[in-house]
Amino acid sequence: MHIHILGICGTFMGSMAVLAKELGHHVTGSDANVYPPMSTQLEAQDIELTQGYDPAQLDPAPDLVVIGNAMSRGNPAVEYVLNKGLPYVSGPQWLADHVLQGRWVLAVAGTHGKTTTSSMLAWVLEHAGMSPGFLIGGVPQNFSVSARLGDTPFFVIEADEYDSAFFDKRSKFVHYRPRTAILNNLEYDHADIFPDLPAIERQFHHLVRTIPSEGLVIHPTTEPALQRVIEMGCWTPVQTTGAGGQWQVKLLSEDGSKFEVMFEGVAQGVVEWDMTGQHNVANALATLAAARHVGVVPSMGIAALSAFKSVKRRMEKVAEVRGITIYDDFAHHPTAIATTLDGLRKRIGDAPLIAIIEPRSNSMKLGAHRDGLPESVVDADQVIWYAPANLGWDLGATAALCTVPSIVSDSLEGIIERVKSQAQPGTHVVIMSNGGFGGLHGKLAEALQ
Repeated sequence: MHIHILGICGTFMGSMAVLAKELGHHVTGSDANVYPPMSTQLEAQDIELTQGYDPAQLDPAPDLVVIGNAMSRGNPAVEYVLNKGLPYVSGPQWLADHVLQGRWVLAVAGTHGKTTTSSMLAWVLEHAGMSPGFLIGGVPQNFSVSARLGDTPFFVIEADEYDSAFFDKRSKFVHYRPRTAILNNLEYDHADIFPDLPAIERQFHHLVRTIPSEGLVIHPTTEPALQRVIEMGCWTPVQTTGAGGQWQVKLLSEDGSKFEVMFEGVAQGVVEWDMTGQHNVANALATLAAARHVGVVPSMGIAALSAFKSVKRRMEKVAEVRGITIYDDFAHHPTAIATTLDGLRKRIGDAPLIAIIEPRSNSMKLGAHRDGLPESVVDADQVIWYAPANLGWDLGATAALCTVPSIVSDSLEGIIERVKSQAQPGTHVVIMSNGGFGGLHGKLAEALQ
C-alpha cells in the first residue's frame, strides 16, 4: 500500500512513517520545514520527502493519506485530498488500527518529560530482554531510531495531549488504549488549542477512562492537577511516586546523578547515571513502576537506568570548543527551562552558564508562558532571548524582569557575537528551542573555533 504523510517531519508523524515502512508499506511524505533529526532519520529509511504542499505530490493518488495535526483547512494538499475524495486518516487513528491493536500498550503522558520517560521505559524493557515496540517523539540514544514495531506484545508510546487532526479534536492519547499509563505531571500548555488547565484535565480524564480495571495508572503525589483528574473517576489501580508515594527516592548526590530507590519502604538499589535534575529522578521512578507492571523487577530496571543514554536534543552535548561546552535542549515551557538549568547548575557548580532561548512553541508565541519566563532562568549567569519576527508580544519587557543579565537579539549573528564576547574556557552554553533554530548549534561551534 502507498501511504503519503502530510506533515511527516513532526516527531510523531516521522516516527509513524518508520513503523508504516517496517510494516511493508511504500511510504512518502511532505512537510513545510524539513530539518534534523527527523529528516535524517527518514532519509536513512529511504522514505521520500517533498518540501512543501503542492498537490502534484498526490498524483498519482496514494492509497491512503495520513494527515498530521499541523495541517489545517486551506492547505493546498489538504484541499486537494478533500476535493478528490482521497481516503484519509489521522496519525493516531492509523497507529491505533494498524500497530497498537491487541498489544500491551505502555503510555507516557504529561506536560514534561514524555520523550525522556518513554525512552527510559523502552530501554528498561529492552535491557530486560523484552524487545518492545515503541514510538517516541525524539531519537533515544540507546536506540538509533524513534520508532520500531518490536518482537513482543509490549509497546511503549509517548502519549501526547495535543489534538489528533483538523477533523479530530480529541487528544492523540485517547486513541492508544494503554494498559499501563504514566501521568508524569500536568500544567497549562498548548494555548493554541486549550483555553485553560481544566480543559486539559478533562482530556487526561478521557485517557483515564480508557485504561482497563486490570491495568495500572502511575502518577506523582506532587501534582494537584493530576489528583483532580483521578478524582473525576478512576476504575484502575493507582501507584504513586515521590513524597508520601509507594515509590520514593533518597538522593545520594545533589544534582540527581545518584539516588537510592525505595518501593513500599524497602530499598531496591541505587541508580548512578549521566542524567541530572530532579525531573529526571522523577521520570526514573515512574519508569520503574511501569516496568514492574509488565514483570521487570526493580533491581533489573535500576541496572538498565544506570546504562541509559538520554535522548537527542534533551540536554545533548553537541560540541566542546576551546573549553566551551554547547548543549542542545528541547525545553519550551518555563518549568522545563527551570528544571533543566537547575540540574546543570548543580552539576557544574560555579562555572559560567549562558542560556539561549527561542520562544518557539505555539503557547510561547501566544505569550501564554511569558509571566513564568523571568523566574525560569535564575540558575543561568546570563540569558540571550531570541525574538523572531512573528512574535506577537514584547519579549524585551519580559527580559527586563529577569534577575540575571538578559538581552534580546533578533538575529543568529547577534547571538553568536554576544556568546563570542562573553564565553571563556569553562563556560557552558545551553541552546533551548523546540525547533531547528536555524542551525545555531553548528554555527556557534564554528564561530568559537
